[in-house]
Amino acid sequence: MLGDVLLITEKHENAAKEIVPYILKNKKDKFIIAISGESGSGKTELAHVIAKMLRKANIICKPIHIDNYYRILPLLRTEWRKKHGIQQSVGLSEYDWDTINKNIEDFRQNRVSTMPCVDLVTEQVDQLTTDFNGVDMIIIDGLYAINTPRVDLSIFIELTYHETKKAQIVRGKEPQNEYRMQVLEQEHQIVLTLRPKADLLINKEYQVVEA
Repeated sequence: MLGDVLLITEKHENAAKEIVPYILKNKKDKFIIAISGESGSGKTELAHVIAKMLRKANIICKPIHIDNYYRILPLLRTEWRKKHGIQQSVGLSEYDWDTINKNIEDFRQNRVSTMPCVDLVTEQVDQLTTDFNGVDMIIIDGLYAINTPRVDLSIFIELTYHETKKAQIVRGKEPQNEYRMQVLEQEHQIVLTLRPKADLLINKEYQVVEA
């Protein structure tokens, strides 16, 4: 996402240092990694650090941020959710999974692909064109990323929105109000159902353990 704020800290570096050897040990052609967790848990930061470390190992790994794939445009999303009810509208169905899967298949087939990219300054959606020929791996990060089919390595961050409140405020992507808390609680309930899909867990101390 254009204009996103990354808060990379020592905990992200340390977690990536444990995960990258696991990736290198199990890597194969067109390897796909997915990272799920709640808002502010460090998904995007971790994806960034892993990709940078893999680059040092001569592996080109491209992060793909699932929040770029919302069906409803950023400027319209709050009213849409309020109109249709948070419990009914917030969840997996908010995302354009057809486009996500198409972009992943383009990666597998070494094709040129066009992907959505949200500009957080204008709250508009741009289009990003990427040539996946020569890209060895992708990292899909997002609330429900490990729900993506045929992922080779699924990582789940166990921090909840209660523990990540400070990070959410610092990043400042959305106001912290009653509506936002209701959205976070609904996301929390759905994200928890994906935990059993994980191969690796990052616990509340940000230590990496096998699921």
